[in-house]
Amino acid sequence: MTRSKTWNRRWAVTCGAAALMLVWAMPTAVAQEGSTPAALDYEFFTNNVQPIFLAKREGHARCVSCHIEGTPMRLQPLSPGATTWNDEQSHKNFELVRTRVVPGNPGISRLLIHPLANEGGGDLYHSGGKHWTSKDDPEWQTLAAWVQGRTAAQAAATSGASAAGKVRIIQTNSAGDNVHIIDPASNKVVGVIEGIEVGHGAVGDPNGRWIYVSNEAESTLDFVDVRTLRVMVKVPLSGHPNNLGIGKDGRKVYVSVRSEPGGVDIIDTVNRRLHKTVRTNHGIHNTYVTPDGRYAVAGSTPVGRINVIDTATDELAWYLDVDLGIRPMAFDQNPDGSTRYIFAQLSDFNGFMVIDFAARKELRRIKFPDVPAARQVKVGGNVSHGVAVTPDSKILIVNSRLNNKVYKYSLPDFKMLGEVEMTGGIDPNWVTLTPDGKTAYVAMSGSNWTSAIDIASMKEVARIPVGAVPKRNSTARLQ
Repeated sequence: MTRSKTWNRRWAVTCGAAALMLVWAMPTAVAQEGSTPAALDYEFFTNNVQPIFLAKREGHARCVSCHIEGTPMRLQPLSPGATTWNDEQSHKNFELVRTRVVPGNPGISRLLIHPLANEGGGDLYHSGGKHWTSKDDPEWQTLAAWVQGRTAAQAAATSGASAAGKVRIIQTNSAGDNVHIIDPASNKVVGVIEGIEVGHGAVGDPNGRWIYVSNEAESTLDFVDVRTLRVMVKVPLSGHPNNLGIGKDGRKVYVSVRSEPGGVDIIDTVNRRLHKTVRTNHGIHNTYVTPDGRYAVAGSTPVGRINVIDTATDELAWYLDVDLGIRPMAFDQNPDGSTRYIFAQLSDFNGFMVIDFAARKELRRIKFPDVPAARQVKVGGNVSHGVAVTPDSKILIVNSRLNNKVYKYSLPDFKMLGEVEMTGGIDPNWVTLTPDGKTAYVAMSGSNWTSAIDIASMKEVARIPVGAVPKRNSTARLQ
């Protein structure tokens, strides 16, 4: 007696499914005999693989929602209040997850084929759903790179090399829920980070892999994957954040804490946790890292204090008190790379202050030219907001909200070389420069665009529509 074709097909599917479930429950296959398996890098795992387990995909539950309990691949529970794993938990996750891959062969590694769509080469069924439609998905590629032996050091070297020519302007929107990424080569928006409500400051890490955004709505530092522009990790802060700076090697981010008692939160970007808070006893508005990476400089707005933190020890090294609150700052360099001057804008002063960094004292204040009252723009808040120095330390670009102008000064003689009136828009509120020092990007917060200004001619060359009330911006090299 012969079986029907329908019965044969059902039997094949049942057997196939059973075989797949059996394979999933078994230990990972080993590499081919005689071959040398790829080594699996722990730091690459913590930096790149673990965030995938925490990522929220539209229409899907996060991996951790099921895999912290109730499945054979059981990740470590997060500590109370934590948004990512600590180092001890990460090591346990690493030892577990490595049993779900075949080193050197992502195509037969369960970690990669189980959540991959059937038509993309995945297996029959994943109770958590199919997260990737093809192997071209950036998350799949990240996992494949790890399985193939990619190390964190290699990723850093490659991203550093590939970053050349991929300069980006990161523009936050202080009354919005998104962050815009601008390509200065085309003056077009080439990406948008969604879902960060009231993002204050944003910086790119030196390896081009991450963007860090201080999230005012949730009081977190948000880690954004550059390739997907999705928030992968949120690290809780000690208080309400404002602007931020990043260490030269990218391992620490210094976040201004505006709420009392004030301070600077130091975030460990490798372990994704709050490492330390340097208390200043005054709310901090803006924190920067000096060009040589040796100091984090934090300005207090409620009182006129500049706090200087040694980045080697993460301790307060010195401070300077002045009579007005500290607003945006910028730095230039001596020939040996050390910091020469701090240029600080002050509450209710239409100009800027010059501080000798080594002598730790104020040298002078430079006031912007007066403009007729009828041409002044009184938008509220500080009258001068936004300052930047060209990489060669020869030019200072500085905004005046009251005058609705952007000024250009020579350094170190402080001779005014030019100005541009922001006709048609209002409120030049922040400025960042391209690495070649040729173009300034000014956030026009009253007009919802970012203006590109040619520094040589001091002419506006482009207006790039962004989000609601754009303010802080920065320049980064991204993958």
